[in-house]
Amino acid sequence: MAYRRTPAVQDRLDALRARLIASATDLVGRHGYAGCSIAAVAADADVGTGTVYRHFANKGELFAEVFRISCSREVNAAVDAGNRAKDAGGNNVEAVSALVITFAERALRAPTMAYALLAEPVDPAVDTERLLFRESFRDALAVAVSAAVAAGEIPEQDSEVTAACLVGAIAEALVRPLARGTADPRILPALRTFTLRSLGSPS
Repeated sequence: MAYRRTPAVQDRLDALRARLIASATDLVGRHGYAGCSIAAVAADADVGTGTVYRHFANKGELFAEVFRISCSREVNAAVDAGNRAKDAGGNNVEAVSALVITFAERALRAPTMAYALLAEPVDPAVDTERLLFRESFRDALAVAVSAAVAAGEIPEQDSEVTAACLVGAIAEALVRPLARGTADPRILPALRTFTLRSLGSPS
């Protein structure tokens, strides 16, 4: 008969895996991707390196999971901000603006992590998650842009192309201050102005 893990054993393994991911996430936030290693994660989680390798085949696999979780959190936060802008009586253009500004604000508050998510050289497996992150953020923006077009708030346009251009512009505007670890106060209002002009909004 094949061995089957008991629920208690599986719970312990799941808790340990979550602890390893939490340690890796914290290390990326403090040191960037290049400053992290399997040995550093093991030391932070107070386990041996062999324990890490029992859960993740290599650094790329571990940090791909870190990026997947972190990127999902950032996109969800931006979408929530857009929804709150609508719920507060704003229009769809204001929802797009809230998506952009919230993403940028959060990035500037955690520059080391944001730089890792957006631009730092990473393993191919991690870079795949980065591309998926950009696509999911683009898709979230495209939904809001489509709603603004449908409501007659902005001119007819290809929402996906507009959203993709916004994602690229945001990343380009943020990459240098994130690399320096500084927050230029001019960035957020400039991004808002750029977003509105890109959409063709009169406001």
